Amino acid sequence: MEVVCSKHQEVPYWFCKDEDRVVCPVCEFSLHHGHTVVPVEQAVRDMKEQLKSDLQSLQDKRDKHRRVEKTYNEINQHSKKQLLSTESQIRAEFNKLHQFLKEEEDSRLAALREEEQKRGKTISSLSDSISAVEADLQKDSVPFLSSYKASQSRARAQCSLSDPQLLSGALTDVAKHLGNLSFRVWEKMKDMVHFCPVILDPNTAADSLYLSDDLTSARRGDTKQKLPENPERHSKYSAVLGSEGFSSGKHSWEVEVGDTPYWVVGLAKESADRKGKRYSLPKYGIWCFKYLSGQYTGGSKSVTVKKSLQRIRVQLDYEGGKVSFYNSEHMTHIYTLRDTFTEKLFPYFSIGPASDAKTAEIKICPAEISLRGSESSEKVERGKSFISRIALANDLMENIPWLLFDTQNVSKAQNEKLQLTDWFSALGGDVLTF
Repeated sequence: MEVVCSKHQEVPYWFCKDEDRVVCPVCEFSLHHGHTVVPVEQAVRDMKEQLKSDLQSLQDKRDKHRRVEKTYNEINQHSKKQLLSTESQIRAEFNKLHQFLKEEEDSRLAALREEEQKRGKTISSLSDSISAVEADLQKDSVPFLSSYKASQSRARAQCSLSDPQLLSGALTDVAKHLGNLSFRVWEKMKDMVHFCPVILDPNTAADSLYLSDDLTSARRGDTKQKLPENPERHSKYSAVLGSEGFSSGKHSWEVEVGDTPYWVVGLAKESADRKGKRYSLPKYGIWCFKYLSGQYTGGSKSVTVKKSLQRIRVQLDYEGGKVSFYNSEHMTHIYTLRDTFTEKLFPYFSIGPASDAKTAEIKICPAEISLRGSESSEKVERGKSFISRIALANDLMENIPWLLFDTQNVSKAQNEKLQLTDWFSALGGDVLTF
């Protein structure tokens, strides 16, 4: 059915863009003079193209919502698995502690009973001898005569012993069994519990990295895991962050790299890109030391080391703007990156493929825990040379190249000021200025 103009009974061939309506030739010249008017066919084509564009935008938005919904569902399912796994591991850890405490309780109660048994052993022996002689006295004549010699010998042997005296120590040594009991049990637990200064965050780990149950080591796998694409996770590179970030202070940890053929250790700022292409460089928010194809690199500069590194110490001085790396074997300084930090920094680790190596794995080394003040002092004494060289390496060796340190002590400092700085830094202070 053909549509005509209600006023002029003419077929509308035109479309007025200003009034957004179709018009006939008469209307065009009489009522729409000066308006933007185009043929109806052109208007239909233009509007369909615009509608297609709008439809595509809506479809794109719908697809994005579906992807986000899919990712959210994956995150939700993964979170449920994490909950069950974490609950299981917590129970397992507490079961170990419960078992240890139960065995320790049984051991200490057994020691208490053994002490009581030893104390009553002498009295029990004497009582047994008296009972035996009394029993012999009740025997008939013939049996009595046959056992007389043995009974007499047993009785005289007991009588020949010195008379009993009331000596000290007859009571239970309550102080020995209860004194500092909780502390002594806690002290024994040092062998079964460990403190790690950096705990890896599994929610940031790439799907190619497999973390240990205690979250202190990462291994590059041959296959990728099915993990949700949450915002925190590294997607393009096989990297993982520490769970705790730093916005101030001085912090350090050691990483065992072993014979892993490709690794990166250092720090990354919180906003560093985790999804797209970037490089392990300060301008991308990553301050690191890496090893690849037999070459060590600090930032963008090649670094020469005398011996293949097995264990690296990473040290952050946030206010000082320094990220330093040391060979843990001798605590010798390797390289320092300097910058101004303005946001939270997280320990950063990346592992490349194993290639021909047996494994591609890094491990955060546990820190020593001391429960006694004397032990702490002793460790400070033993570690003076190491700690001192860490504190002084950057501040002194760059400006005083003739200053030498050996692995035994730092007494070779050339003057008293340097020696004083030595001692001060060994106790954990900042470098002194004179």
